[in-house]
Amino acid sequence: MSDSDELDLFREMMADVSPIKQDQIETAHKHQVTDAHLARRLAAQTLSDSDPEYLSLDHATMLKPDDMIEFKRDGVQEGVFRKLRLGKYEIQARLDLHRKTLKQARDEVLHFLKQCQRMDIRTVIIVHGKGERSNPPALMKSYVATWLEQIADVMCFHSALRQHGGNGALYVMIKKSPERKLENRERHQKRQS
Repeated sequence: MSDSDELDLFREMMADVSPIKQDQIETAHKHQVTDAHLARRLAAQTLSDSDPEYLSLDHATMLKPDDMIEFKRDGVQEGVFRKLRLGKYEIQARLDLHRKTLKQARDEVLHFLKQCQRMDIRTVIIVHGKGERSNPPALMKSYVATWLEQIADVMCFHSALRQHGGNGALYVMIKKSPERKLENRERHQKRQS
């Protein structure tokens, strides 16, 4: 059978077929995330007007008591993170979570970080303990690490050096407050003028 015979046969078989009028697939409408929803989510994750309820008391990535913790957001320079990791920044404030419930700890972490940011304190230490005797082990440590990752104003954190609490404490670096950022921007603009 030649190519022209195949083409004739194909046309004969398709003679009674009519073209489809609509050639797009109708998609089922999924839950639409609106701009307002995204704005509310972002506002909840910043320290300035945060509600502690967005930080879960039900789930955390579980760690072991001797695990070293490290976290760095995109955009944080390696040199800055290295200095934090090596304990080279002056520790400007300290929060101790020993003998606290998870709810108390969550509320205190948010309040502490919010207050530090307001006072332009950028480098802090949070002592959570190793949790060797808690059930499950490292409970507070696991939750604190999970919460800090969820707070957008936390730039990075790392387990502390031995003299500052070792794997039972975290060095935490907080973003500048929006007011401080504006002041810096204005100061730099004046220099350039």
